[in-house]
Amino acid sequence: MGIRKWLVLLTICTAACNSKQGKIQVLSHPVQDASCPYLTTTTDGKTVISWVETKQGADTGTLYYAISTDRGSTFSAPLQVPTANGILPHAENMPKIVFKPDGEIIAIYGVEQDDARNKYAGRVFYTRSLNGGKSWLPAQPLVTDTGSYDQRYFDIALLPSGEAAAIWLDNRKDIDAEGSSLYYAVTAGHEGFKQEKSLAETVCQCCRTDLYTDGQGGIHIAFRDIINDSIRDMVHMVSTDGGASFSEMNRISADNWVVRGCPHTGPAMVKNKEGMHFAWFTMGGGEGVYYCQSMDNGRTYTHKQKVSSVPLAKHPQITALADNKIMLVWDEPVKVKSTFNSRVGFQLRDGAGKILDTGLLTPDSVYASYPVIKGVDDHTVLVAYTQREGEVQQVRCVQMNK
Repeated sequence: MGIRKWLVLLTICTAACNSKQGKIQVLSHPVQDASCPYLTTTTDGKTVISWVETKQGADTGTLYYAISTDRGSTFSAPLQVPTANGILPHAENMPKIVFKPDGEIIAIYGVEQDDARNKYAGRVFYTRSLNGGKSWLPAQPLVTDTGSYDQRYFDIALLPSGEAAAIWLDNRKDIDAEGSSLYYAVTAGHEGFKQEKSLAETVCQCCRTDLYTDGQGGIHIAFRDIINDSIRDMVHMVSTDGGASFSEMNRISADNWVVRGCPHTGPAMVKNKEGMHFAWFTMGGGEGVYYCQSMDNGRTYTHKQKVSSVPLAKHPQITALADNKIMLVWDEPVKVKSTFNSRVGFQLRDGAGKILDTGLLTPDSVYASYPVIKGVDDHTVLVAYTQREGEVQQVRCVQMNK
């Protein structure tokens, strides 16, 4: 089947859910508000989607997840993480789950912090299971230093060593400049996160950070930095020695976006046989979601390419397929009569970054946002997103088969 025909069928499937090429599944409970989907895998290859559910009228919620043993064709009933409560739903600060090879499961999430020094402050907690999710240990703070009263916009990834690493934004810093510090820590067996260290001190305070490990053992970090006190562009740094040291940050693209505020949309990256691939939002030198690549592990980057024709397309995510292709997803506003909805777009590129096709995964008639994507095998990609349904939001998953 040709690529264009496959993608057309995917779009039809998403709207009508009547094609064998894919299907829509609603994973969250129908009477609760759901958001913040996140995709990951277990060490034995099962697919996992996690999300937050809140009772109607509540401001905070609880973490749930579901497991698939058939590459996303079906999922288990929602499983609650009972010790992950009080979560402040924020799709740029979404909770995440990682499955370590030693059997430990770690769920990490953000809560609101009532602190007079910063009314927007938050804290990061994590909870662990040592028996496959049958029971969970009490939640504990990621940071115990009392000098830290604000931790947000975290990410987590499994390292080649089998330990888990986390990054987050923190108020602790040694310079008098705008922005937050970026901290990094690694688990030590079943003892939780240890040996935290600061990697940068001028990070944009309200954009998602991205932590990614490649197949060659590299540890990559991307974030929006504040350059020269006013420019908020995306930067990338990499460690090739297991996290002992990181390279100097390099700008992915010299957008020179001068903005006195937080865009609330972070970067995404992935690596395939051709090199690193990046996606991000900017309003410098153009508006919307852009793409570039690095074939030399972050020393140089190609000139940015526009992904969506919609100027306010945001929140990109990216994955590599097993056949070396790259797929991106994002959300973008769409006007329907006198109201604005939101739809999810996708773009397929070959291994070298050449565009193969671009289209929509959701119709203009719904409000769908904050997609996440993961390649499952050389035939299947999963996209999860949040969609409004009446007075609640649902977490939905689309399986795409080529």
